[in-house]
Amino acid sequence: MYAQWPSRLEGAVVWTRTVQGPHACPVLPDGCMDLLWTDGTLLVAGPDTHAHATDTASVIRYAGVRFAPGAGPAILGVPAYELRDRRVELTDLWPAADARRHTERIDTAADPAAALEALALRRAAGAEPPDPLLRSVARQLGAGRSVAATAAAVGLGPRQLHRRSLEAFGYGPKTLGRILRLQRALALVTGGAPYADAALRSGCTDQAHLAREMRDLAGMPMSAYVAAANSDTSQPSGSSSVA
Repeated sequence: MYAQWPSRLEGAVVWTRTVQGPHACPVLPDGCMDLLWTDGTLLVAGPDTHAHATDTASVIRYAGVRFAPGAGPAILGVPAYELRDRRVELTDLWPAADARRHTERIDTAADPAAALEALALRRAAGAEPPDPLLRSVARQLGAGRSVAATAAAVGLGPRQLHRRSLEAFGYGPKTLGRILRLQRALALVTGGAPYADAALRSGCTDQAHLAREMRDLAGMPMSAYVAAANSDTSQPSGSSSVA
């Protein structure tokens, strides 16, 4: 079972998920970082470049805060590229005693998701705000603008944009643009759009282009992902922002 709602932290989403069984829908890249809780453990999920499987034989409860693209590093205290394609326990990133104290507090909370959000809000209050320039980069790439046009719009050269994107998003602007384009296509397909229409509306040249992107980034055909999402009640169709 999955649920999500807007966080009090600007641009973030709070979510809960219960996972069980070998057919859990994979988590697809979305350009975000998450602070996660599962019984007894706090984790950070770095930005993914490929699908992350969550198959499990046991029942696992998650709560999470998904930060807006580029917002996670300042709050979590680590450049995004250091966590790319990784799930890291918070004790490896923060002082161990602090991480254990936060974990115990959330473990015993009546509402772990609310307690996790409160932790994220406290961290954000003591951190530098997200760089508005990088937020603009994410918005423009998310709207389908090219890397060259985005760099010109924000006044950065290609090398500067690449370096700053690695720190904020975990990968360069070209990869982030591909990931956000795939997310647009998934939202259209799961909303009922034909594949060919979703491909063109999301910025792909044609349906074959979308199929190649799906194989490269998700490791499966679009039809297989949609079927898995529809059969997995622990995740809403088209969402990749969990675990």
